[in-house]
Amino acid sequence: MDKLLPTIGILLVVIVVLVLAIVGWRRRVRRDAPAGGGYPAPESVPAVTASAEVLYVATTASGEPLERLALPGLSYRGRGTVEVSVDGVQLRVTGEQPVFIPAAALTGIGASTVAIDRVVERDGLVRLGWTTSGGAAADSYFRVVDPAGRGRLTSAVEDIIPADSTPGDSTEREV
Repeated sequence: MDKLLPTIGILLVVIVVLVLAIVGWRRRVRRDAPAGGGYPAPESVPAVTASAEVLYVATTASGEPLERLALPGLSYRGRGTVEVSVDGVQLRVTGEQPVFIPAAALTGIGASTVAIDRVVERDGLVRLGWTTSGGAAADSYFRVVDPAGRGRLTSAVEDIIPADSTPGDSTEREV
């Protein structure tokens, strides 16, 4: 009996914390729903010009690396791949639906050091700037697993970014 009451108390606290976390996440998903997300993938997929295995970190509001967006296919951190073709960029995070970003929606690519709760060495993350299907400016952050593939990936994305994208979007943003 001495251990029963503290055990029940701890279980109740854990249950309350889990319920609050679930409610908070659902509220964030509803809040970010108007931002849309990725775009429909093209019917015929052109040849991939660059591909890299990545550790996906987060997607945030553009210029706000500490404000997560809960977008479909990009809600959770995980291992994945980034594929670049002449039509755009495809992000595939394990366990999530693939997200396609057409070249016309890309606004820049650059290096970053911080995103949400992840801080790495200087320029350790790749930041991909884009506009969601709902018109929100977003930045997706990932870490390229093989550093040799980072340059090829960055160069391939730079080649397809529209010339009329906002100047300065391809540089790192400071926190």
